[in-house]
Amino acid sequence: MNQKLETIKQNVITCTKCDLCKTRTNAVPGKGNIQSDVIFVGEAPGRNEDKSGEPFVGVAGKKLSIALEEAKISRDSVYITNIVKCRPPNNRVPSTSERETCQKYLKEEISIIKPKIICILGNTAFNSILGGSEITKFRGKIVRKDNQLYFLTIHPAATIYNQKLIDVLKSDIVKLFDLIRELKNDKEIKIDIEYAS
Repeated sequence: MNQKLETIKQNVITCTKCDLCKTRTNAVPGKGNIQSDVIFVGEAPGRNEDKSGEPFVGVAGKKLSIALEEAKISRDSVYITNIVKCRPPNNRVPSTSERETCQKYLKEEISIIKPKIICILGNTAFNSILGGSEITKFRGKIVRKDNQLYFLTIHPAATIYNQKLIDVLKSDIVKLFDLIRELKNDKEIKIDIEYAS
């Protein structure tokens, strides 16, 4: 593992910058391939992640793995992380201050990995990173902000409560990796939303 990424991981594990450190079992740093073309960013760890200290290992994580398999992508080849690195009590949505406190870790992960695309999973990540809302309206779209590309899709947890959404997630992830292939071949891709810098 890259030394800088290892340092971030240790800083996350020992972090006491907000009150979530008092209720967590384990902090959950990002995990995956440092050479990944994509970083998946979710909301926050859930119960299984809090127990294991690893991101996306519960039911939502299994749904993400299924969608990756559909795109013929191995989970080990990507990098997965969250906006907030500790589980909020009762899986509530992390507060604005909790998200802001954790922001530095995500920025560091992004600056080390330098992904071609950041895949935003769900409303909380959409709001935290791009100030957006209503992910279902914008899912499947490519956004550019400050020379970084983002791809928007639903959070895998949404598919647990609405089975029809698993096909939406699968098709979005297939589209995401088609876009990455085009980028690797230096093809122009259509930007759906451009944020002014």
